Amino acid sequence: MKRPSFKRVLLKLSGEAIQGQEGHGIDLDVCTNLARQIKEIRDLKVEIALVVGGGNIFRGKAESKNFGMDRSVADYMGMLATVINGLALQNVLESMGVPTRVLTAIEMHAVAEPYIRRRAIRHLEKGRVVIFVAGTGNPYFTTDTAAALRAMEIHAEAILKATKVDGVYSADPQKVKAAKKFATLSYIEVLKRRLKVMDATAISLCMDNNLPIVVFNFTKYGNIKKVILGEKIGTVVK
Repeated sequence: MKRPSFKRVLLKLSGEAIQGQEGHGIDLDVCTNLARQIKEIRDLKVEIALVVGGGNIFRGKAESKNFGMDRSVADYMGMLATVINGLALQNVLESMGVPTRVLTAIEMHAVAEPYIRRRAIRHLEKGRVVIFVAGTGNPYFTTDTAAALRAMEIHAEAILKATKVDGVYSADPQKVKAAKKFATLSYIEVLKRRLKVMDATAISLCMDNNLPIVVFNFTKYGNIKKVILGEKIGTVVK
């Protein structure tokens, strides 16, 4: 068997990634599929952390526009949605025997540990899957930015951006048949083309710290393992 290309990674999941076909809420089958793939990675002795969004429950920026809600209030509500998703993933992972810790940027001692960088690293070293929730704990910052920040803080070797498409395209491949898939992209190209990889703040953080991003389709079972083993799938931004 191939040796893993990474020793420690951060997996970025959107809230929509775990909502299944319903368009909202949490799909247990999707979470189970995801948890099984994460377990396979952990069995390879790869340390893995997750950042999960909350868009399947509440999307702060969109809701503040739609309903005239104060942006800070809406963003805090979105952060709380990520906690719900994180707890759901923890429950599924631990039902499979995978030790998991949820660390939150907004303290809530009854349900999760407060985020402390050294504690997070120690959990990873002990073989636990770490789930970072509540974003950065600040409004106006997305979970993409939280993923870039946490990845750098824990010294992850890459961000794995899990999506429902098999990489980054020049246009929406479902709408434009001639859309070109990129095997690799530079950070600057992503910013100039305004490609929907991660938000501009997250891309800039990764660029400043030379942190690669692998964009791939996680819904196809085994793809996370393929990325870890260095197989050429998806798009690499570096």
